[in-house]
Amino acid sequence: MISERDLQDKYTGLFPILDERRRRMVTAADAISLGRGGVSTVARASGLSRTTVHAGMAELREKSAEIEGVRKPGGGRKGVIEQYPGILQSLEALVAPEARGDPMSPLRWTCKSTRRLSQALAGEGFRVSHVVVADLLHELGYSLQANCKTIEGKDHPDRDAQFGYINDQVKRHLRKNWPVISVDTKKKELVGAFKNAGTEWREKGKPRRVNTHDFPAMGQGKAIPYGVYDIGQDMGWVNVGCDSDTASFAIESIRRWWRALGKRLYAPAKGLLICADSGGSNGYRVRLWKVELQRFSDEIGMPVTVCHFPPGTSKWNKVEHRLFSHISMNWRGQPLVSHEVVVNLIGGTKTKSGLRVKARLDHNIYPTQVKVSDEEIQRLNLAPHKFHGDWNYTVKPKKMRKTQ
Repeated sequence: MISERDLQDKYTGLFPILDERRRRMVTAADAISLGRGGVSTVARASGLSRTTVHAGMAELREKSAEIEGVRKPGGGRKGVIEQYPGILQSLEALVAPEARGDPMSPLRWTCKSTRRLSQALAGEGFRVSHVVVADLLHELGYSLQANCKTIEGKDHPDRDAQFGYINDQVKRHLRKNWPVISVDTKKKELVGAFKNAGTEWREKGKPRRVNTHDFPAMGQGKAIPYGVYDIGQDMGWVNVGCDSDTASFAIESIRRWWRALGKRLYAPAKGLLICADSGGSNGYRVRLWKVELQRFSDEIGMPVTVCHFPPGTSKWNKVEHRLFSHISMNWRGQPLVSHEVVVNLIGGTKTKSGLRVKARLDHNIYPTQVKVSDEEIQRLNLAPHKFHGDWNYTVKPKKMRKTQ
C-alpha cells in the first residue's frame, strides 16, 4: 500500500501543474483506492480539506466529464482594495481628518467604532463589513484605542483644532531636523520591597517575597520618573527624581536630556519643540514652568516652543504610549527595591521597533510652593502664538530681545 509520505511527494510534484478540479479528482481517486481511512490520509498528504476530497469522489462517481467550477488564473473574488480603489482614502478621511491622509502624520488615532465606520463607508458606496474595516485600519497603521481613563474633564471646544495645530508644529520642526520631544511625569513609585503588578518567570513555588502592606515608611522613599521622548530619534530619556515633582524638576530633566543627548544629536538646530500636558509640573498655568523655561532657553541659546495638549487629552501624549507603557511592561512583577534598580530597569527597556532608553538618578532637592511674581513674568521673553497663546508659545533667549 502507498504510504502517506509517498502521497505527499506525489502531490508536491503534481499540484503545481494541475488546476483546482484536477487536484481534487486525483486526490479523490487515491482516496477511493486506499479504502477505509483513505480520505483522511489523502487530506493530510495533500493539504486539501476532507470536504474537497469528498467533492472529488462524488464527481468521479457521477463520471462527470464536464469541466465545471474551475477558476481561470486570477479568478475568484477580488480584494476589497481592488474592488473599491478609493476606500482607503475615504476611511482615512473618516477616522483622522486632522491627518489629511498623510501617512507620516505624528498624530494618528480614532475613537470611532468599526461598525459606525462601516455604516459611514456604505453611505459613500463602499459596502464592507466591520471586520474588513478593522483589517483596513490595521493596514493604514491604526490601532484600537481603549476609551478608559482618556477623558479627565469636559472636552474643550478647540480640542481637535489644537490637535491639528500640534501636528503642524511637529511636522514643521521634523522637516527642519529640529528636536521634538514629548514630556511628562510617570506615576510616582514607592521604592522598597513592595508588590509590583505583573508576573515574572521564577522557579515553581518560589515567588519573590515582598511586604504585606505598602506603607511608605517601610521603604526607601519614592521614585519620580520624568520622561523625555525624542519623537524624531525614537529615543527615551528618564530623569528619576527622589524629592518633589515641580516645574524646576521638569526643566532640569529636559536640561539633562539636552546635555546628554540633544546637544549632540541636534547640533545645527535653531529651535526646540516641547509637547506637554496641560497640567502637572509642566502645565500651561504654572508660572514657575515658564520662568524655568526662560532660564533653559538662555542656557542653550535658542528658542523653545511649547505646545500643550488640551485638558483631558493627556493620554494622547506620545511619551505615554511610546515610552512609559514599555517601561511598565519591562519592570512588571519586579519589586523596585532601590532607586538604582529603578534606573537599571528603565535603562534596560527596549522594543523591536528600535526604542532605546537612558535613565539617570537625580538626587537634587526641589522646593515646593515657589512663588513667582508678576514682575518676573513680565521680564520673560515669551511670545504667545496667534492660535491659543495660552497653550502655544515660544520662549526666546533674552539676548535675542535686543536684536528683534
